[in-house]
Amino acid sequence: MKHIIAPSILSADFGNLQRDIEMINQSEADWFHFDVMDGVFVPNISFGFPIMKAVKKHATKPIDVHLMIVEPDKYIEEFADAGADSITVHYEACTHLHRTIQLIKASGCKAGVALNPHTPVILLQDVIADLDLVLIMSVNPGFGGQIFIQNTYKKIEDLKRLIQGVNEDLIIQVDGGIGLQNITKLANAGVNSFVAGNAVFSADNPTETIADMKSLTNSSFSI
Repeated sequence: MKHIIAPSILSADFGNLQRDIEMINQSEADWFHFDVMDGVFVPNISFGFPIMKAVKKHATKPIDVHLMIVEPDKYIEEFADAGADSITVHYEACTHLHRTIQLIKASGCKAGVALNPHTPVILLQDVIADLDLVLIMSVNPGFGGQIFIQNTYKKIEDLKRLIQGVNEDLIIQVDGGIGLQNITKLANAGVNSFVAGNAVFSADNPTETIADMKSLTNSSFSI
């Protein structure tokens, strides 16, 4: 499976959003990552459908939506209609997780589930076969620029064991504190989708940073 670089729009310059979208379009990035926060599930508010539609209007690559919100079922169809290609919900926010996953799939999107740093991977055992993606949060969700949590590597190992013989095509995504300093180690551990916010948009040359990330993941080996 190829390695996916997914710059997070949350870290873009919203005064020059179209410029940053075009940068991603022209770069070696694979997806746009779109973080939605409601100020309830996480202590921050980001953006919703108007920004999503603006991104979709100019994006030439898939849009990966990460819902950090309560009651995500209410909004899945609308995010799909606004242009999402994949939708990830949080395990911790879903009372009826299997139903939510089926709603995402019925909307025509890939279905993902995110796990907060304190949530063990084994809790996905009964739905893992239905998923396209699992997002392991390597920071506490809600804010950019946090330090990578080292226990993430153990959770990646746990997830790889869980999918063995069940769903080996699952995309393993990690979000939080990812940069040139650790992306190779993460790829070697089995991660194949990398969300990068500050590491890309605070770089002197974001396009070059994305290319460097892609090169480092391509030169990794899977263990």
